[in-house]
Amino acid sequence: MRNFTKYVAMGLLGVTIASCSTVPLSGRKQLSLVSDDQIQDQAATAYKEFLNSPNTKVVTGTSDAALVKKVGNRIAAAVNQYLSSQGLANQYNFNWEFNLVQSSDVNAWCMPGGKVAVYTGILPFTANEDGLATVMGHEIAHAIARHSMEQMSNQYAMQVGAQVLGVATSGKSSIFQGVVNNAYGIGGQLALLKYSRGNESEADQLGLMFMAMAGYNPQHAVSFWERMASAKAASSTPEFLSTHPSDARRINDIQKLIPQAMQYYKK
Repeated sequence: MRNFTKYVAMGLLGVTIASCSTVPLSGRKQLSLVSDDQIQDQAATAYKEFLNSPNTKVVTGTSDAALVKKVGNRIAAAVNQYLSSQGLANQYNFNWEFNLVQSSDVNAWCMPGGKVAVYTGILPFTANEDGLATVMGHEIAHAIARHSMEQMSNQYAMQVGAQVLGVATSGKSSIFQGVVNNAYGIGGQLALLKYSRGNESEADQLGLMFMAMAGYNPQHAVSFWERMASAKAASSTPEFLSTHPSDARRINDIQKLIPQAMQYYKK
């Protein structure tokens, strides 16, 4: 049994090494064991259910709603251009959607495949177009970095590993389906993954570059995060910040990245 466990562990290690992808811009290697297509299909279904839910009020016909679409499409176009320049466009078959949702929650998110929601509760903190670009660049970065895929791959690897080591090798496809379903679209409810602090820091990095590529001044990102830090100090932690690095560390890291981001910035 010891030898069996040893060989299985070696096999799982080999599969893990062979199943890695690279995050654009940061160059970090990440585990990639689940299907992007299936994740995106599930995410698109969950996003549609969310928008059509009686509990969701999508804001249309206002200047704020128009601005969300403008900023989102502008960043998406810049990201697509960057990916094409790196020969990566065929790896990102995204169908971008941007919607403003009426909610007092200070939050925004982007699902796999480019499905974005911005809540009206965060607009007082974005303050201007560059502040909104900071938020949307950060959320778009989660999708481009495939953080959902990475987290689900980690869950999948742990569950399959537990089954294999328990000499129960059947049902792997059901495990995969369960991992995906647990992330998106459970009973018509939107269940977004909580990213690790490492993922959040990486989204800060990529988001800063993406907003700069789209012609938004990355220096405004510092002001936005300072406003968010003040909100956090004044009340309970907004959901948008629930798993993020400390305010001081985030702002310090962003300030260090601004010279790099300014290289991409064109008015």
